Amino acid sequence: MSDPLRLALPSSGALYQSALDLLSACGLAVHRTNLRRYTAEIRALPGVVVSFQRGSDITAKIEEGSADIGIVGKDRFLESRRGDGDTRVVLELGFGRSQLVMAAPDSWVDVTSVADLADLSVEFRDQGEDLRVATKYPRLTERHLLDHGVNYFSLVQSSGTLEAAPAMGFADVVADITESGTTLRENHLKQIHGGSIIQSQACLVSRRFVDGADGPDGRQLASARALAEMIEAHLAAKSYYSITANMHGESADEVGQYILAHAEISGLRGPSISAVHAQDSSGWYAVTVIVEQERLLSAVEQLRGIGGTSVTVSKPDYVFHSTCQAHERLT
Repeated sequence: MSDPLRLALPSSGALYQSALDLLSACGLAVHRTNLRRYTAEIRALPGVVVSFQRGSDITAKIEEGSADIGIVGKDRFLESRRGDGDTRVVLELGFGRSQLVMAAPDSWVDVTSVADLADLSVEFRDQGEDLRVATKYPRLTERHLLDHGVNYFSLVQSSGTLEAAPAMGFADVVADITESGTTLRENHLKQIHGGSIIQSQACLVSRRFVDGADGPDGRQLASARALAEMIEAHLAAKSYYSITANMHGESADEVGQYILAHAEISGLRGPSISAVHAQDSSGWYAVTVIVEQERLLSAVEQLRGIGGTSVTVSKPDYVFHSTCQAHERLT
């Protein structure tokens, strides 16, 4: 029997509970007997073993082969991924949104952009000093600075609170993760123009699987695809609503023509129509269409306008498209 698919999840931090909540909403609830236990199972996917890892370690675990797939912040993934590695982002999950930004002290009134930092770094160099940048993301920060013409600087790596670095005197500027910018402002720092290094969110990442049922990854790939497709379909469903209305007509075909004549309510592929069976329902049909969220109210109004009554709206749990895009990224 081939090995199970090994799924790594954050053991703590901002992504821990959100990752569990997403999987549960997808019908893939993680069953962990107690918080001291660092392994768990997904009963809906018997071929999957869950392990809880530090978020900063998940990418390395996948690259070294002790995990196959995992949920991690895109910022951490891109920072720690090996340049010659074969890990990849399979899905962006829509939670844990933040950005890695450059910030300078408010008192630096003449520094408002990365271009100003480039000029300042030259001045520091002429004085025999380097512009000191405190960050927990040295690779991403260095690449961004060099790409924007900041050539003279030194990186100060810190595992503590970065916002205090300029005030404490061991750095001049910082490159740090922020959600709203509030913490930066409270520490008298300002984001600078051109200083957004990366927009981040939680992602499903994985190693590359060898395709083919008879290949070495056959069973693991099947489990990985099931996992990714359930998540992909659940995330896709967030953009759609299902609308059902009763309409009177001579036949289902006639009602269908009413609907198809109005693009706003024709749905993804067209309406589903079925006869309403009741003592006084002769000539009545139930019409169901799937519409995008931004078209919901206008679709309801159009259904009413062509005779639709008793309109109900519900959210689908999943929308499976004709192909699983995540499967292509897995392989």
